[in-house]
Amino acid sequence: MPNRRDFLATTAVAAAVITLRRARAESTRWPPYRDAIAIDGEGGFDVLIYDNAEDTAKDLAAAQASGLSGVLFTVAPSLSDEGAFEAAKNIIAKCKAKIAGHADKFMLVEKRSDLDRAHRERKVGLIFRFQGAEPLDDDIDRVALFRGLGVRVIQLTHNRHNLVGDGCTAPGQAGLSRYGHEVVERLNAEKIVVDLAHGSQQTIADGIKASKAPVLISHTGCRALADLPRNTADAELRAMAERGGVAGIIFWPYLRTDTQPMAIDVIRHIEHAIDVCGEDHVGIGTDGAVAPTERTAKFEQENREYIKRMVDDGVFAKGRPADLYAFIPDLNMANRFEVLAAMLSTRGHSDARIAKILGGNFARVFGEVWA
Repeated sequence: MPNRRDFLATTAVAAAVITLRRARAESTRWPPYRDAIAIDGEGGFDVLIYDNAEDTAKDLAAAQASGLSGVLFTVAPSLSDEGAFEAAKNIIAKCKAKIAGHADKFMLVEKRSDLDRAHRERKVGLIFRFQGAEPLDDDIDRVALFRGLGVRVIQLTHNRHNLVGDGCTAPGQAGLSRYGHEVVERLNAEKIVVDLAHGSQQTIADGIKASKAPVLISHTGCRALADLPRNTADAELRAMAERGGVAGIIFWPYLRTDTQPMAIDVIRHIEHAIDVCGEDHVGIGTDGAVAPTERTAKFEQENREYIKRMVDDGVFAKGRPADLYAFIPDLNMANRFEVLAAMLSTRGHSDARIAKILGGNFARVFGEVWA
C-alpha cells in the first residue's frame, strides 16, 4: 500500500502531466478565432470534385474542424488551353451540385454578405476562382458569362505563358499582353477580383498598374527571403499595397531555397510582408488541401516521385531535398489557421492584426470589388 509520500509524488506527477497537456492544447488555441473571418487564399476539398467515400468523410470533417469562413477554390483546369472552356463549365456545375448536397458544411459565396452568413452559420464559403485565364481563350465576353456562373476571382496566369501574359516560369518573363490589359479592364467592369499569383514579376507589376480595383497575389512568398520565381519582390508587394491589395503567404517549399519550410518560415514571410506592405495587406493562401495529409508509407513514396517530377520540370531547383512536402509539416492539421494565429499571438502580434491576416484583409478587398 503506497505511503503518503508516494501518494503525493504520484499526484504531483499526474498534475504536471495534466498541466503540460493543457499548455500544449492552449498553445494551439487563439481564443478570438471563432469571432474572426478566416479565408484561405487558395485551398481545396477533394469532395467537391471526386466521388471517393473516404475523401468525402475526411473533407467534411476537415471543413467543420477548420473554422474557415471562406476558401478560394479553383474551378478551372490549369496548364491547359484546349477544352478549358467546357471543362470549367463542367467543374462549376459539379461543384454547385456537391455544395447543394452538403449544404450543412458548404455554401457558395457570390457577394460580401455571403461570407458573413457562412461565418455566422459555421460553414465554409466557397469562392469560385480560376488559376489562369485559359477558359476565356480569346473571347473576352466569357468574363461576364463566368461571372454569371459564380466565378468571383480570376488569376491571370499559371506558371506558363498564355494569351493574357507570362507566368512565373515562362522563358521570356514578359508582362501583360495587349489582350491581357483588356481582360483586366473587363474584370474590373464585371466586378471580378484580379489575382496576379503565379505571374512573372513583370506581369504582376503590369497587372497592379492596369487594375483600377485592388488586386490579390493570393498565394505567394516574399522574394527578399527566398529568391524564387514564384515569390514576389518587395517593389511589387509595395505597389500592390499602395492600391489596396492583399498578398497571401503560401505554405509551399517556396518559402525556403534549401530545406523544408516549417511554421516559423511562414511566420517570417508574414512578418516581412507586414514590414513591406503594412498589416492591412497581408493574408494567407496555403495552396493546399484543407484536410491534413496522412503521411502513410504509400504517400511518402508517391510524394518523392512527385517532387522528382517537379524538379525535372523546373518547378523546384535541382538540389532540393527529395522529401520536400507541398505543405507545412507542423501546420498539418485542419485548424492550421487557428494554430498559426496562436503562434503569431505569442510573438506579440495584436488580436486585431491577426484577424486581418487570417481573412479580414481578403474580406475587405472582396467587399470593395464585388460591391
